[in-house]
Amino acid sequence: MGFRVRPLRPGEREWARSVLRERWHDEIVVGHGVTWRPAELDAFVAEEDDGSLVGLLTFDVDAGALEVVTIDALRERRGIGTALMLAAIERAHAAAMSIRVTTTNDNEPAIAFYEHLGFRVTEVREGAVDEARAVKPSIPPTGVGGTPIRDEVLLELRP
Repeated sequence: MGFRVRPLRPGEREWARSVLRERWHDEIVVGHGVTWRPAELDAFVAEEDDGSLVGLLTFDVDAGALEVVTIDALRERRGIGTALMLAAIERAHAAAMSIRVTTTNDNEPAIAFYEHLGFRVTEVREGAVDEARAVKPSIPPTGVGGTPIRDEVLLELRP
């Protein structure tokens, strides 16, 4: 595999903040009416054998569920995203919690990825991204393949 997944260390928060600014265009993430500062949340990182950090997953625990807020594999097609998600799933299931993730209607590759891991679509929130832009104007109008980004898709995996 060449990397391992472990919790984010306090001294790595600035690295996490820079990754989030670069990949999420801001230090905040908005979903279903909640605003998070992911660099301040609990997180897992993927660390290569040489110490390089190559993945980040941030999460929040609320109302008996673990919610994945962000996930970023900095090197694709190496299993980093899967390993990060499996760590989050293990954490949630060890506490007998469900695990949730929200993505956008344009992001069919992400939806397929989560479904492959056993998640099921539990809700589609029509127009939710349009509302989120009032809080975070940096959300682009179009996404994967030029598809308009309008709706949130909630997926959940229960223990």
